[in-house]
Amino acid sequence: MPQQHQVAVLALDDVVAFDLGTPAQVFHAATDSENRRFYRVQTCTLGGRPVRTAAGFTITPEHGLEILTAADTVLVAGVNYGADVMTSGAIDQEIADAIRSAHARGARIMSICTGAFVLAAAGLLDGLRATTHWAHAETFRNLFPAVDLDSDVLFVHDEPIFTSAGVAAGIDLCLQVVRDDYGSEVANLAARRCVVPPWRAGGQAQYTVRPVPKEIDSSTSSARTWALEHLHESLDLPLLAAQARMSTRTFTRRFRDETGMSPSKWLTQQRLDRARHLLETTGLAIDRVAEQSGFGTGASLRLQMSAALGVAPSAYRETFRGRASAN
Repeated sequence: MPQQHQVAVLALDDVVAFDLGTPAQVFHAATDSENRRFYRVQTCTLGGRPVRTAAGFTITPEHGLEILTAADTVLVAGVNYGADVMTSGAIDQEIADAIRSAHARGARIMSICTGAFVLAAAGLLDGLRATTHWAHAETFRNLFPAVDLDSDVLFVHDEPIFTSAGVAAGIDLCLQVVRDDYGSEVANLAARRCVVPPWRAGGQAQYTVRPVPKEIDSSTSSARTWALEHLHESLDLPLLAAQARMSTRTFTRRFRDETGMSPSKWLTQQRLDRARHLLETTGLAIDRVAEQSGFGTGASLRLQMSAALGVAPSAYRETFRGRASAN
């Protein structure tokens, strides 16, 4: 097994305890067939000093900022509303320098929820697309107008920086990172151990406060479940709407309300996920992967994967085969 991937979790005063615990819980659940962990997660603060949490207790970490100098991934946990960075848009210079230095040497940088305020205050998000909790989007935009904030999604990856929305979206982001690093099987097993859904697309809508739809007597969930069982078939909007016993117009509206995306976009994402799983776990020819995931032809699959992931199916498969042989 290769050397463990080092994750340094940075906590500031008023840290959100849930955000602080999420990385260790998810990353430590990612193991190989012999139950050996792929990641080592450590927590740090400025000077290794105790910090208060938003939950009314104080934590004392084992490390100071020195662990950021060697970490493969630096993750900033969210802070509670009213924390200094959320009111002034500024952080301690030593913290800003440490994060910038980690970024400059190529470490992966991540944030959960309002941890994005810290990254923005360090100047790492200027000109990049990012997200944070929808309830604090207006405050964020006022403090950091140079950041392209998208407050309607669960998480954003603008290489090499990842940002996520509130609370549970941090779990989604960590699982996506595990999936990117070691493949779907490892990520899915980690999700099972954490008893959470294995995958929610980063582009899925945050659960923002919206007016309750007037018609709530039915859902598109049955159609989505049916579609997942028939991804290899030719599916269109009228067929999906028929499964939910709705008109196409009503189905499209409710589908978007429930998932945050159009039926066609959702279907493409599910097919891409199926194709990725087949590429990672089987030796099926590219054309067969395309057929079983519903893209029809290898050419279509290559087009979709290149557009969504920036990589061809064969190159994607080779990446994960290389990782598997190294473990």
